[in-house]
Amino acid sequence: MLEAYVLRCGLLFRRSIHGCRRYSQKCSIDGSGEVNDRVSYIRNFGLLAHIDAGKTTTTERMLFYAGSIRSMGEVHHGNTVTDYMEEERRRGITISSVAVTFLWNKHRFNLVDTPGHIDFTMEVEQTLGVLDGVVVILDGSAGIEAQTMTVWKQAARYDLPCIIYVNKMDRRDADFTMCLDSIQLKLDTLPLPVQLPFYEPGSSHSFQGAIDLITLEKLVWDTSKQGLTYRRIRLDSAGELWKEAACARAKLVEQLADLDDHLAEVVIQQESLECVSCNELVESLKRVTQAKRGVPVVCGSSYKNVGVQSLMDAVIHFLPSPNERNKRLVNCFGSSLSARAFKVIHDDQKGPITFFRVFSGKFNKGQKIFNIPQEKTEQIGKLMVAFADESEEVCEVDYGNIAAVTGLKYTVVGDLVTTNASTSSAARKKLMMLKGFDVKSSTNDLFGISTKIPDPVFFCSIEPPSKSYQLTLEHALQELQREDPSLRVIQNEETGQTVLGGMGELHLEIIKNRILSEYKIDVELGDLQIAYRETISTKVKDTHAVSHKIGSSIHSVTVTLSLLPIESDEQELLSLDQSPDNASNTAAISFRQLHAVKLGVESALTHGPKLSCPMINVQVMLHWLEVGRGTSDTIISASVAQCIRKLLEVGKTHLLEPIMNLEIVTNEDNSSAVLADLSRRRAVIQEISNRGRSKVLHVLAPLSELLGYSTDLRTITSGTASFTMEFHCYQLMTQQDEEKAIKSITGFV
Repeated sequence: MLEAYVLRCGLLFRRSIHGCRRYSQKCSIDGSGEVNDRVSYIRNFGLLAHIDAGKTTTTERMLFYAGSIRSMGEVHHGNTVTDYMEEERRRGITISSVAVTFLWNKHRFNLVDTPGHIDFTMEVEQTLGVLDGVVVILDGSAGIEAQTMTVWKQAARYDLPCIIYVNKMDRRDADFTMCLDSIQLKLDTLPLPVQLPFYEPGSSHSFQGAIDLITLEKLVWDTSKQGLTYRRIRLDSAGELWKEAACARAKLVEQLADLDDHLAEVVIQQESLECVSCNELVESLKRVTQAKRGVPVVCGSSYKNVGVQSLMDAVIHFLPSPNERNKRLVNCFGSSLSARAFKVIHDDQKGPITFFRVFSGKFNKGQKIFNIPQEKTEQIGKLMVAFADESEEVCEVDYGNIAAVTGLKYTVVGDLVTTNASTSSAARKKLMMLKGFDVKSSTNDLFGISTKIPDPVFFCSIEPPSKSYQLTLEHALQELQREDPSLRVIQNEETGQTVLGGMGELHLEIIKNRILSEYKIDVELGDLQIAYRETISTKVKDTHAVSHKIGSSIHSVTVTLSLLPIESDEQELLSLDQSPDNASNTAAISFRQLHAVKLGVESALTHGPKLSCPMINVQVMLHWLEVGRGTSDTIISASVAQCIRKLLEVGKTHLLEPIMNLEIVTNEDNSSAVLADLSRRRAVIQEISNRGRSKVLHVLAPLSELLGYSTDLRTITSGTASFTMEFHCYQLMTQQDEEKAIKSITGFV
């Protein structure tokens, strides 16, 4: 795949020789400016943003200014480094997260460019667990958008420090002040602008560069030379720009002093906000950023080649190095290898390539590794450093860096690996000694590396052109599912069909196109089906008794269960009755029997009685369990499942439908037509706001009413409107809507 791509596109990217060779060699910074590979000179960070905010364009400029590529590609030309997949180039969007390694200002950057479309949010999720910080990119004319809020919440869940880069400041409707206000309002965090946009005198639209509030200098880029150089010009102390910048700097120092005790002491000692030095200000910003008390904000226009170098400098100054994070893993594994898999791709020549972030120790070429969650030992093949879809073999990769490994058959996204089983056991014991850890915690929870895999909202069948392609299709789906954990592949036992579950229409469409282009199978997708859920509205209770003679032994189980409606699935799925009449019985249940009961509960709640959809917001209470001597665990599980199915049949079950959160941007002339169309889709208007000359509609609507909405919206607005959609919640359906849904799926009520 990699070699074919280079031949197909005819593009040869010149990599930085120092950045990709002798990757783990220890060298020092000397007068010639060679890179020191000490961990403090490494930055692992990702670019997060709403779709079309400029992540890939910014990445391309970074690579160009760092000397890693000969010329800059453009998204609309389909020749960027990180968007190398055929579907990405054709559609002009990022589908898969991509890692690139390059050098900037004596530092090694391991950068991950992530997708902005909600359908590929799993790519963002699996990447965040291996980063040390993120850069959130905003469209200067839009501020905080729907997907921006989603990725911000994801980054907060992984406790990642952030920098915000306000892009597209060259647009006529760009508004830096509006962006700062939206950051504070929608992200509930304090923006700390370290730059202000600078425009040509007499014009409020001709964006020239930025005013650095730390040094009180103008940064002016030479756009005639693709922004390769820029000048720092000291502001005239008698000019209006200096007064504006000095006032903004004083406000920045005041804000930081409220957040940082060390800077507050400096201000008190000097009795002035103006006397704080540049170094003190930078150090304070770094402390506040890494403590997540505020977020530095810089500005620029990546497409116009303005502001990217100062953004890279901000990454060095404000985001942490690997040795400032992940202390838990480092303390537990010490100098031994600990690395987390965050991406898997399949190459025609090399086979599966697994990308790892090394938290401690180092990877060596050809070594054996132990997969901790799966408890399996594997032999790695080639050890490489990645540059988008290119790679270079190396002998070792030190901790703090990103490695690409071939030859692994079982390792999947999220797995933690180390050198051997004894190292894993020793690390686990160290963690167990820490206060607050439950001995029953899963491996991923224990080491703090859990990844949240979202549930699919769409389903459709997939069929090969003939039976002869069935095995090839199964192999393709197996590889695609390993690459993308949010893709679900289910075998329908009743119909014998293969069913795909995905995050949206675009997600499933791209899966189909990849199967066609990469695996040469002309598959057909069935009609899209909504991922409904089922629940109960009232408590039901019953006793179920089973007795089977198998051979010469009798297997008997008597179980009493209740199904209880609950508010959310955050509560335990199975609870034990602690009432005086039943407490002694439930307390005597062995761990083995309890495990069998849990398996039966999980199996029964996988399929509801109405549409065989998963049951949610339901808790099972075990009141009584009698198990005959010699009864197998399988019989216990089956008895529990039968009891629950009987309760579901007699209880009142209801369908729940997925409700989506829409953000629609349209011009004022078309807003009435868009609102009228939404009213026919059972939509609830949450908010209508202005964004320049456009209207922004925030809407909640059932997913079943939004099939094909992108085509309908283009028709209504003549292609001028856009929208983003993400899952919001599951909501109870009315009797009429429920009957309509059942009829559309089964053909009868």
